Amino acid sequence: MRTPHRTEPHHRPHDRSAAPRDPYEELGALDDGPVEEFPGADASVRRARQEEEPEWTAPDHRRGGRNGRRSRRRRKGNRFPGPSFLVKTVVGLVVLTAFVGLADRWALLYAQHRAAESLKEQLGLAAAPEVEIGGFPFLTQVAARRLDSVRVTVPDVAADRVSLARVTATAHDIRLDTDGFTTVRGAHVSRLDGDVLLSFSDLNRELGASQVRFTGEGRDRVQARGTLPVAGHDLRLRAGATIQRNGERGIATRIGGIRLDIGDLATFRPGTRASDGLHLTPKASADLARETRKAKALLSVPALVRRLGVPEATARAALSDDGELSEVAGSPRFARQARSLNLIDLAADHPEALRALGLEPDLLDALSRLTRPALADRLSLAFELPEPPDGNVRLRSVHVERDGIRVRLTGSELAAGGS
Repeated sequence: MRTPHRTEPHHRPHDRSAAPRDPYEELGALDDGPVEEFPGADASVRRARQEEEPEWTAPDHRRGGRNGRRSRRRRKGNRFPGPSFLVKTVVGLVVLTAFVGLADRWALLYAQHRAAESLKEQLGLAAAPEVEIGGFPFLTQVAARRLDSVRVTVPDVAADRVSLARVTATAHDIRLDTDGFTTVRGAHVSRLDGDVLLSFSDLNRELGASQVRFTGEGRDRVQARGTLPVAGHDLRLRAGATIQRNGERGIATRIGGIRLDIGDLATFRPGTRASDGLHLTPKASADLARETRKAKALLSVPALVRRLGVPEATARAALSDDGELSEVAGSPRFARQARSLNLIDLAADHPEALRALGLEPDLLDALSRLTRPALADRLSLAFELPEPPDGNVRLRSVHVERDGIRVRLTGSELAAGGS
């Protein structure tokens, strides 16, 4: 088989002396002159386009550039426009209102201070009361010569034998008799609501002389507990008082259950009833069975033997025989009869027998003169409100609270002098 003839490529003769061509030089040559947009373009058209194109400048890569910063400043400055006339007017009115409000409050404080000083002087108080004028604005009320309300709180007001801890009164619808804004010649109060507190702490100090304590018991009762000195002896005191209204302006107390204890020996109740007087306590009468000396002191007086209901023969046998004495004195009948003896009645005729029981004659004499009215007066909580020269003030309610006795009062058509 015949092998195909392979044709070798035709090579031009190579000039070894010639230097090899550099492709980068060819690329550089392209940059030396203007680049034609397309072959055959007119030279005049190319020159016109080159003149229209702006001269190239290096780009500014800083953030936003100078013009960007100016535009941002301009945009930032214009974000909030200047205050309008309406806003300025509103601000001015707010400032003016604030000044007017301050002036009104200053005038109110001044008026309250003047009223407090005037009340202190007129009522002879140790300290100025608290005065609070209600309503707003104050100057407008004065200009109209009418106040909505005035609240006055006066501490420590003297009322007969006791002191009122606090008196609070609120006047409503007050018509003023004024001469301008600074002079008030008088006032007319249409309605008045008041509150009076008679505290137990003041009662303890003024009536009990720090030895008697008053406490509330229910809505109308007060209990008194403490000690009462009588003829050099401190006797335990117990008493109760019922609080009630007395007329339209007074408070009355009905004292009951007055009792003075001489230790565990005897109890004194002032009065004229059979249970009143000085009597042995149940414990003391029961102890006569063991305290033979006291039992013999009673059985040695014939008048007392008859009042005790003991036969004379039995009494003589008991005085000579301790066993018989213990049997007689220990009987329930003897103890009951011993408690029924009014020792005050026996004080003058049988002082030795009572002294044997442990009762001193001077104490018995002082108790005999200590009457029920005298004790009740020492514990009385009664007082009466002063009557106003014009208008009407009356008590509305009286009740006992934890801290003391509270009285509600009301008034109408009251007149007050200048202040």
